[in-house]
This record gives sequence, C-alpha cells and structure tokens, in this order.
Amino acid sequence: MNKKVRVRFAPSPTGGLHLGGVRTVLFNYLFAKQHNGEFVLRIEDTDQTRFVEGAEQYIYDTLDWCGLVPDESPLHGGNFAPYKQSQRKDLYKQYALKLVEDGFAYYAFDTANELELKRNSIPNFQYNHITREGMKNSLVLDETTTKELLKSGLPYVIRMKMPHNEDIRFNDMIRGEIHFNSSLVDDKVLLKADGMPTYHLAVVVDDYLMQISHAFRGEEWLPSAPVHILLWKYLFGLNNMPQWAHLPLILKPDGNGKLSKRDGDRLGFPVFAKDWYDPKTNETTVGFKERGFLPQAFLNMLVMLGWNDGTEQEIFTLQEMVEKFSIERVHKGGAKFDYEKAKWFNHAWIMKLDINSLNLQVKNVLGSLTVGYSDSYINQVINLTKDRCTFIADFEQQTSYFFKAPINVDVAAIKPKWDNNKQHFFEEYLNWLNTNFDWSTSILEQEFKNLASANGLKHGELMLPFRIMLVGGKFGPAVFDIANIIGKEQTITRIKHVLNLLA
Repeated sequence: MNKKVRVRFAPSPTGGLHLGGVRTVLFNYLFAKQHNGEFVLRIEDTDQTRFVEGAEQYIYDTLDWCGLVPDESPLHGGNFAPYKQSQRKDLYKQYALKLVEDGFAYYAFDTANELELKRNSIPNFQYNHITREGMKNSLVLDETTTKELLKSGLPYVIRMKMPHNEDIRFNDMIRGEIHFNSSLVDDKVLLKADGMPTYHLAVVVDDYLMQISHAFRGEEWLPSAPVHILLWKYLFGLNNMPQWAHLPLILKPDGNGKLSKRDGDRLGFPVFAKDWYDPKTNETTVGFKERGFLPQAFLNMLVMLGWNDGTEQEIFTLQEMVEKFSIERVHKGGAKFDYEKAKWFNHAWIMKLDINSLNLQVKNVLGSLTVGYSDSYINQVINLTKDRCTFIADFEQQTSYFFKAPINVDVAAIKPKWDNNKQHFFEEYLNWLNTNFDWSTSILEQEFKNLASANGLKHGELMLPFRIMLVGGKFGPAVFDIANIIGKEQTITRIKHVLNLLA
C-alpha cells in the first residue's frame, strides 16, 4: 500500500452500541494494526435532534472495555482535531457552496409543509431529476430571485444535483465491482437549514481532511455510495477517495433480517456491548459485559461473525486476530447470530484465561466471601471449577461453598433413599476422618470406598448424599477434591450438620 493506512469508526451518539457496530470497530482496528496504521474515532453528531445524553461516553467506555483504543479521538486528540462534527461546523459550508458554484448542487427553499404536500399527493415522492423542476429551488428560479431570497434570510437547504442516467461504479474490497444508475438516487440534502451538514457531506469532507485511506462500514450504507462517490469526484477527485469495504449484516438467529434490540428482548440475549440506560425511556438494556462475557470472548465471537482465516481455528487472541485478519476473507453474505455459540466462546476463554486474571474477576463476583483466603487457595478453587462456568457470574454458585458452608442444603434429595445403614456408614466415616492425618484426595476416596464395601453398600449410592453435605446441592466438581480443599474441620462440620438434619 502506497499511502499510510488510516481507518475510522464514525458513530452517532444516539444510543447503545450494537454488536454490529463493535464488529465494525474491530475490523477497522485489526486492519489498521496489521498495516502499522492508525485507527480514528470520530463522533458524527451533526443531527442534534437525535442526540442522546450519555451515548458519547458510552461509546468511549465500550471501546475501552473491549481494549480497542483509538489512536485519535475526541478524548485522545490528534493532528486532525477536532474529532466531533459539531465542532467542525464551519468547515462544511464552504464545500457545499463550492458544489453550488460548480453546478453540482443547488439551493432549495421548499418549506416543510410544501414537501409534505408533495409526499401526500405523489406516491413514493422523491426530490430528484424529475420532480425538482416543479419545486422552489435555484434550478427553477432565476439568478436574481435566488439572490434576493438568500439575502432575505429565507431558510434554505443545499441539495445534491444528481445527474440523469449516469453509470456510477466503484470497487468494493469485499464485493468486487458495484454499479449504480444515478437516476435511481434522489437529490440528497447536503447542508441543512441550520447550517449543519448532513452525513453525506460531512463524511466525505472529514474523510478527506483526515486523510482516511480505507472506509469499512455496514452494507446498509451501500445505497448512499453513489452520492458519496460523486461528492468525492466533484470535490476532491476519485484518486483521493478511500478504498471501501461494505461489511455483511449480523442477522437475527431465526428468520431473515438484521439483528435488532427487539430480537434480543424477544429471545433473551443482549445485543449491546454494555448495559445501556436510555434517559428518554428510563429503561436499561442489558449488555454482554454485565451478562458475564469476557471482552476477549466478545471480540472472538464478533470476529468469527462473517470472517475466518481459512483454517479450523476458532479461538483467537487479539494479537492473533491482528496477524491473521484479511478483509478479503470477510464474507459477502450476512452471518446469523448464535447466542449458544457466543456462550461457547465465553466458556472457552474462561478455560484459556490466565489464572491471575480470573482471580481478580472471581473475587469481584464473590465479594467479601474471599476475605481472609490466600490467592493460592482461590486459584485452586478456580482451577477446579472453571470448566463448569459459562460466565464469570457462574463462579458465585460454583465456588461459594468453598468459602462458606452452604446455608440451604437440599436434604429432600437425600431423604427418599436414606436409611440406617447409610447413617451408620457416615458416622463411621466421620470417626475415621477425625483420626486421619493424611488429607490427600486419593486417601479420602479410598477409605470411603473401603468403608462402603465393609458395610455392604455401593459407594456410588453414597456419593450424592456426601456431595450435598459438602456443597448443599447436586452440583460441583469431584467431591473428594472438594473435601481436600475445604479441609478437615469444614468437611467434618458439614457432615455432622446434615446428619443432624436427617436424624
């Protein structure tokens, strides 16, 4: 590549960050790092009517949690600041006026009521090369009238003058050559009456001024491509246009169509990276982070939605993604979201994660329960139980009994098959435990089996009562490993407690 790779993610602060948005960030980030380039975060807040309080900070927090730190942003600064479009307002008008001057755009003075009347009287009304002739704009009005209206302060917008029946094409890095006919595209507003640019003008101007080399965005932006291509052509020349890649959609698991928040609510899984509180509705939407997903697993799941490296490998660190990512291997078709697969990734990463990283997170989950216990003890517990945990939050149920005797014991699961022979067996086992000095797992298990045999019992039918005595329920790892870790005093105390409940 001849020029320095510079990519950007340019979200609008209008709500929570959908996992499709985070995947766009990830693909941008991987491409930039792979080519020793720069990843830019730009906030596109020109539409102030859609601005939502807290949404911009949410974007920063999400990227921080994911570990996808921008090289340049409103927070980090950079050589092309400011990185918020609302702070760049004065930049855009000159480009809109140049388009008018060169005959590629025009002033439109139509009021909102006049436009609404057209929409009501003409089915599927579009302001385009056909209808513009019957509207109030500088293409219809003479030059003197146009100047008088501008001077009078009458509100106006600047619209793109889409050419008639022109073939517009570009090469997409994922989809190959794409064609459009200009007659199918309406005359988009470029500059609004309040002087703010629309997305179409702002994205082109900003990409040019910020020297963006590659633009990766969702395929829902494909219909806007002809407008953007022509703006590049008219303002800066097509040789300066970034290379584009339109990423496939993330699809709902059932049926067709783009995955939405509504699908998540309906099917019981998150679609936002983190919890999102909407100040307009006072509703909180659950996020992957708060569901107990590790950021490593979240990114790993996202990268596999629409991409693979051509091998059977599924678990990737961020560094491995950087090394192996290729935009050419991104699929053209949409990828169905599979929540069960997402959980599989999270479990795989819990198994893979460094024990010290898990230690801190498990202590956060357990809170005060771990006070007074050494890290080596906690690590021993984690290693024994992590294969049973899909989420970090699962460690609460799977490990709490290692730190505190269970308050609620499922005695009802023992009673149906409980008899005097089993009562006698556990009393004998208690006596042996009191006098035994070798607390190794193998010795505890061997004596348990020997004693069961001596009492004419099958040790298998004694295992469930023993597990419930130590854990409180029908779960947990190997029961003799549990006894080994919680120690002699706790093992004896818990057996006695349940025997008293069964007496």
